[in-house]
Amino acid sequence: MMGPRQTDQAALFYEFSLERHVPATHVLRNIDRFVDLSVIRSELAPFYSSTGRPSIDPELLVRMLLVGYCYGIRSERRLCEEVHLNLAYRWFCRLGLDGEVPDHSTFSKNRHGRFRDCDLLRKLFEAVVRRCMAEGLVDGTAFAVDASLIAADANKQRSAAGTDDHDWKALARARRSVREYLDTLDEAAWGAASETVPKFVSRSDPAAQWTGAHKGHAIFANADNYLIDLKAAVIVDVEATRAIRQAEVGAARTMIERTEKCFGIHPQRLAADSAYGSADMLGWLERAIEPHIPVFDKSAREDGTFARDDFAYDPEIDIYRCPAGKVLTSTGTLVNDGATLLYRASKRDCDICELKPRCCPKMPARKVPRSIYESARDVARGVAKTEAYVTSRRERKKIEMLFAHLKRILRLDRLRLRGPCGARDEFLLAATAQNLRKLAKLVPAPAPMPI
Repeated sequence: MMGPRQTDQAALFYEFSLERHVPATHVLRNIDRFVDLSVIRSELAPFYSSTGRPSIDPELLVRMLLVGYCYGIRSERRLCEEVHLNLAYRWFCRLGLDGEVPDHSTFSKNRHGRFRDCDLLRKLFEAVVRRCMAEGLVDGTAFAVDASLIAADANKQRSAAGTDDHDWKALARARRSVREYLDTLDEAAWGAASETVPKFVSRSDPAAQWTGAHKGHAIFANADNYLIDLKAAVIVDVEATRAIRQAEVGAARTMIERTEKCFGIHPQRLAADSAYGSADMLGWLERAIEPHIPVFDKSAREDGTFARDDFAYDPEIDIYRCPAGKVLTSTGTLVNDGATLLYRASKRDCDICELKPRCCPKMPARKVPRSIYESARDVARGVAKTEAYVTSRRERKKIEMLFAHLKRILRLDRLRLRGPCGARDEFLLAATAQNLRKLAKLVPAPAPMPI
């Protein structure tokens, strides 16, 4: 039998509970167990006036931002609409049914003011990492590091050639991103990462690097650097840099040092790709971390002549011997980048050598460069022959999976905020959301109390 037509009849009283309408298996209910924002008020208290109209609760703003990054809601205007309509979002944000959702402009005012002044998002990220450690998801034995390019909010059509003269001071008066760029010119992660002049510079976000590393159309991008613990792929640190190899390698050092200072954990081994296998990086790791990293080496030759590996080094007397048995010595003077020694053969030996056409056909005598970190490179080559190295190479895929999740599920394939601070804010919030989702997935909820 057809049911009666439903008509809207307003009731005088309603009995409705958000708590009952959010299922126990909902992602936000599982995440809520690990969100402790009790320190927010104490951190932000110095940045609020003791008089005037009461402000919007900062905990509400942070909870809304977590909802947005956990569900890939990129627009703050749309986030306000979703929180207004979604019962689970309202429950997580402690709004109730009649709670007022703040205007989207409130996020921008707090982000550029109080949140950055007290580095709130960094402290929020670190608080979640400590919770991961407390739940046993981090053991601090093995780390992996990598970087992924995230497209910047910059248009090639509105850029200028890198060699052009730019009146940055005039642009800085109207654009916050330009002011942030000028403030980071001396930082190793940004302006000081490389002296090479980029082909194009964005006027709206000059900190973004013009790069074609995606093997497709070149774009303006920033690098999102992750340092993860390999036990459960928890992100223990995150850093925003220019999309250039020197900045990414420098970020790896920064993150390892900051993790040790902040959490007191220092890895026994580090897994990474060949971009981190430079001589100076391996020399830095040689102190206390076993490098499970392919050596970055371009000494191989394709013209049929002898490569550096064909020359035998004797560490006891600090000489090289060529394939003909002749000696190559060094004066001890550092050349090129200040980290390379040149070992030279005698011209008299090379002139009469039968192997000269295969050794130095266009030079009077053969020269062999050797990095001052060559011993660290040899250590890395030795590690690459072990079973532990094979395991680390397999486990390193976990960091690639995190970047895939970041771009496909959380939809952070393009930045919405500009400037170094904007990139840093987005990367910190996204990494916090990923760690919270990891906690919700791996840590089982407590059994309900019997009635």
